[in-house]
Amino acid sequence: MTAIKHALQRDIFTPNDERLLGIVNVCKAGKKKKNCFLCATVSTERPVQVKVVKVKKSDKGDFYKRQQTWELRDLTEVDAKDANKENPEFDLHFEKVYRWLASSTAEKNSFISCIWKLNQRYLRKKVEFVNVSSQLLEELPKAEESVPSGESQSVAGGDEDALDDYQELSTREEQDIEGMMEVCEYAISNAEAFAEQLSKELQVLDGANIQSIMASEKQVNILMQLLDEALGEVDTIEGKLSSYEEMLQSVKDQMDQISQSNRLIQISNTNNGKLLDEIQFLVNYMDLSKGHIRALQDGDLTSPKGIEACINASEALLQCMNVALRPGHDKLSAVKQQQLLFADLRDTFARRLTNHLNNVFVHQGHDQSSTLSQHTAELTLPKHNPLHRDLLRYAKLMEWLKNTHREKYEGLSRTYVDYMSRLYEREIKDFFEIAKIKMAGTTKEAKGKFGLHGSSGKLTGSTSSLNKLTVQGSNSRRSQSSSLLDMGNMSASDLDVADRTKFDKIFEQVLSELEPLCLAEQDFISKFFKLQQHLTVTPPLAQPEAEETDGGMSSRVPPQAEHRHSFSSEKDLVRLMMNKIFQSIETELNSLIALGDKIDSFNSLYMLVKMSHHVWTAENVDPASYLSTTLGNVLVTVKRNFDKCISGQIRQMEEEKISKKSKVGILPFVTRFEEFAELAETIFRNAERRGDLDKAYVKLIRAVFMNVEKVANESQKTPRDVVMMENFHHIFSTLSRLKISCLDTERREAKHKYTDHLQSYVINSLGQPLEKLNHFFEGVEARVAQGVREEEVSYQLAFNKQELRKVIKEYPGKEVKKGLDNLYKKVDKHLCEEESLLQVVWHSMQDEFIRQYKHFEDLIGRCYPGSGITMEFTIQDMLEYFSSIAQSH
Repeated sequence: MTAIKHALQRDIFTPNDERLLGIVNVCKAGKKKKNCFLCATVSTERPVQVKVVKVKKSDKGDFYKRQQTWELRDLTEVDAKDANKENPEFDLHFEKVYRWLASSTAEKNSFISCIWKLNQRYLRKKVEFVNVSSQLLEELPKAEESVPSGESQSVAGGDEDALDDYQELSTREEQDIEGMMEVCEYAISNAEAFAEQLSKELQVLDGANIQSIMASEKQVNILMQLLDEALGEVDTIEGKLSSYEEMLQSVKDQMDQISQSNRLIQISNTNNGKLLDEIQFLVNYMDLSKGHIRALQDGDLTSPKGIEACINASEALLQCMNVALRPGHDKLSAVKQQQLLFADLRDTFARRLTNHLNNVFVHQGHDQSSTLSQHTAELTLPKHNPLHRDLLRYAKLMEWLKNTHREKYEGLSRTYVDYMSRLYEREIKDFFEIAKIKMAGTTKEAKGKFGLHGSSGKLTGSTSSLNKLTVQGSNSRRSQSSSLLDMGNMSASDLDVADRTKFDKIFEQVLSELEPLCLAEQDFISKFFKLQQHLTVTPPLAQPEAEETDGGMSSRVPPQAEHRHSFSSEKDLVRLMMNKIFQSIETELNSLIALGDKIDSFNSLYMLVKMSHHVWTAENVDPASYLSTTLGNVLVTVKRNFDKCISGQIRQMEEEKISKKSKVGILPFVTRFEEFAELAETIFRNAERRGDLDKAYVKLIRAVFMNVEKVANESQKTPRDVVMMENFHHIFSTLSRLKISCLDTERREAKHKYTDHLQSYVINSLGQPLEKLNHFFEGVEARVAQGVREEEVSYQLAFNKQELRKVIKEYPGKEVKKGLDNLYKKVDKHLCEEESLLQVVWHSMQDEFIRQYKHFEDLIGRCYPGSGITMEFTIQDMLEYFSSIAQSH
């Protein structure tokens, strides 16, 4: 590289009065490698110009030539790419960005350093050096910075050292040299004489200097004496300073001791402050007042003030026990003593509270049992609001027990559930016993057959015709077996509307009594046992008894706890407790429903509507409540009984037998359907489960249609068309009157069937009252159908005018009226009186007869034109015949 540098200096830059200070071998980044040199140069003439020149070897020879030149003042940024890693790439930002790849990182760094120095010495321009190590950008000496930029010179490598050895003459030096040369005019022409003259003057000056030094020896001696005196004074001062230092050292030691003492005092004060904070913390949070201790040990759990004091004491105790101790507190003996005291107070109060609440349960139970007799004659359930009100005073204490003694809390839960389940079982069984007695007494048949005596509720009857139903009382006085008639075969027509209405009221009263009872009990359980929050808990009903130890109730979980069921929320626990307490409700409700269904199968309609309404109400309050779940289960049974009622109706239709000796009339199952529809429309008005009734309607009406046709086909006494006509007319009238929207299609179908069979019956019954005349004109129509022209029919031998007159004379008006009178009597025998269709049928027959008469006259007019042949009677005569016959009967 040195040889190339000298060659470039000699061949390219020296002829242009330029000096080469930095060089780097590069090629363009990212392209095919064509090596060239970037050179940093300065001009030898003022003002100094600094340039970056790109030099490339000629393609025709071994000499180099300039390719491109940039002024250094146009340079804005130098990017070395990476300041920490070796990277030969770098960018120079002139009018555009030039990307270069150096042959080595060292050459790149040397060139960038040269650029930086030239910029600092000559331009002082703000050029950004990006990703360049700080070691390359060293500051120039301050002496160099003070030299004007126009007069300073800079070189790189060995050239910079050569420039540093040369110093320009100052202005004063130039003036002195010029004056001396003016005095010695021969200085330029005779340099040796001038040098000799200068040498002589220098010797003169040296001699003068020596004489001056010798003349000042006396002053030197005086100066030495003064120096000796000064040294003496220095020794004196040093001695005093030494004594002062010893004194200060003792003071320093004392001050160090004082500082150490102050530091220890400060540390002691800090420690005492921290200790005081810890003591205050323990006293504030782990100290229980004597009043609270007395309340926990001997507090009155019966009076409101005593209960309030116990609540406050228990909350204070729980706060003390749950305080978050700081590290190391648990090792203090006082803290351990307090914790033992708190544990003892907790166990003592938990034991007192548990015993007291157990006693409260027992005493309240006796008080409730004593009031049961007041409700025996009335269909009402005892209210437990006083019991709930008394127990809710202990709700906060139950919450405290739940947080501190889970075993005792669960034990109390089990005790309460066991006690209340027995109490409610007695009350509910007595309540349902009265409901069954009142329900069975709603029918006169039941009263007559069961022999109800007074208000005792005893039911008696013949065991040969009875299905036994056990009615259990609340005690041994009421516990006896009674029997009820098997009413499964009793039809709805045997019971009047008043009995059904009374049954509906009884069933509604039963549900209305049960609903507030269950809701009140569930609300009490949630509040008393604090089961509102969603947590994962263990149900108390599935827990084994906790173990008693000498120190109180053990908090150790027994092995049997592995078999406990876990619940996802406390709502599940409430539902479980309610299931245990009211375990007999669903059974008693199903038994009551079965009795109502036996009394009258149509009672299932009332029960379905009432039960659906109460289920809907309960679900709006709480879809997951016990009441909603239980009533929903019972509703399934009611719906099943309703479906069974519908199936029974259909089965009765299918098993219906008719008398072969009497006319059919309106079929019994058609009448029963009418009765069912009227009753159902009354019951299901604005009901929630209208859809169930609509489905039942469709099933019933289809069965009615099918069985009407079956009976009509089997009828021997009454014509099929009469059976179909009368019954479908009755069905159409019923559906039109009740306006059941879901049966509009069936209503139209019934009307269509009625009309068709009326027309069929009229045609079949009327037959051919003018038989010979009918046969004659049938022959005429046959000839016309065979192709004979109508006006030529009279020329046929069998159908000439004489034959027509002969046939017409056989049917005078008197004979026609006699035939119609016989027909009226026949129709009267076929039709039943309930539907009153005789006049409708007779009028239809009149219309059909007139139609036939007009048809005969039309054939005479077309086939025997101008013959003057007419019937023996007119249409007016026929109208008089039909009217007089109808009036005479």
